[in-house]
Amino acid sequence: MTYATDRLWEELTYVAYYLHWPLDTLLDLEHPARQRIIAEIGHIHRQIFDGH
Repeated sequence: MTYATDRLWEELTYVAYYLHWPLDTLLDLEHPARQRIIAEIGHIHRQIFDGH
């Protein structure tokens, strides 16, 4: 099973935008690690904007 190319680029762009990591580093991430990083960015983002 392959991961949808559009979804992969969406995830890579999201992480790159917030963490400014190079593409090679992002492409080396395994899917579960990338998902965890995305979840943590979202958590931090919600804390900032919800004021918690």
